[in-house]
Amino acid sequence: MTDMAPGTAARPEQPVFELLDVEKVFQVRPPGSIFSRRTVGLPALDGVRLKVRRGASVALVGESGSGKSTLLRVLLGLDEPTNGRALYNARPIGEMRRAGPAFARDVAMVYQDARGSIDPRMNVGAAIAEPLRHFGIVPPGEIPGRIAELLDRVGLSPDTALRYVSGLSGGQVRRVAIARALASEPSVLVADEAVSGLDVSTQAQLLNLLRRLQREMGLTLLFITHDLGVASYLCEEIAIMYLGRIVETGPTDAVLAAPAHPYSAALRKAAPEFSAPITEPLPGEIPSPLNLPKGCRFAGRCPRAAADCRDVDPELRSHGAGRMVACLHPLDAP
Repeated sequence: MTDMAPGTAARPEQPVFELLDVEKVFQVRPPGSIFSRRTVGLPALDGVRLKVRRGASVALVGESGSGKSTLLRVLLGLDEPTNGRALYNARPIGEMRRAGPAFARDVAMVYQDARGSIDPRMNVGAAIAEPLRHFGIVPPGEIPGRIAELLDRVGLSPDTALRYVSGLSGGQVRRVAIARALASEPSVLVADEAVSGLDVSTQAQLLNLLRRLQREMGLTLLFITHDLGVASYLCEEIAIMYLGRIVETGPTDAVLAAPAHPYSAALRKAAPEFSAPITEPLPGEIPSPLNLPKGCRFAGRCPRAAADCRDVDPELRSHGAGRMVACLHPLDAP
């Protein structure tokens, strides 16, 4: 608590990441014109709004083609928005990335292809030592000790430093990738499908590890996934994407228990549960970004679509405590 002058209101904490109506348009050749030089704009992101507060754990969820990967590249400063603003601690991400190594040190990434992200010619110790040397985290003489500490933190023995990723299991490689990400002493950890393709027990071990690290180190965690079960276990907040937009955000438990957007409800219904029959998948396919429908872009797949849904494009609006939804006819009233 801090003393405040009478009548002075506390300022809300500045979010770590803030996306303000971010658009990202790629120029591509239209279908059937591979020999033409003519290009058209493909909107991969279309008016994305998102805030990630410091210390939060946020799951970004959506089908393939929803724009998760493009949004990730914008957040990492690998792609500049075509329109809108992408901010990190209130500064443009692209500007911070070009200014020096501070952003790259502060925002660490665990890639989906963890094995492919590590040079197979390096042993584990050398791979983890790279960020330690690059950012000057510790003096050269202390690097072996810091490698051992990082391996221990992710549940690997010190002798793992002498091994190569080709001789490690999938779960061990993911742990090495996490240790390498933590080597730069980041405040933000971004993980892209970090537990996909692993058996259930190994997934559980890694999810427990990420939860523990996030809480012990006070990390801001952004987890990209298509698995609602993983999202509900790992992250306190959720943002659901559809066709280049975020259509619902809020506390994970609240959103999954009572989805407000029909797309969120369809994803929730399609998630398999023990002792329950597998439901029919969401009908239809995501429309082409090159030929977006008029009105709500989910209307063609929505069982509740009304006439106005095909004319009005809904904006992301407040929907009760800590929640937002982009729907003209939400499933539940706040």
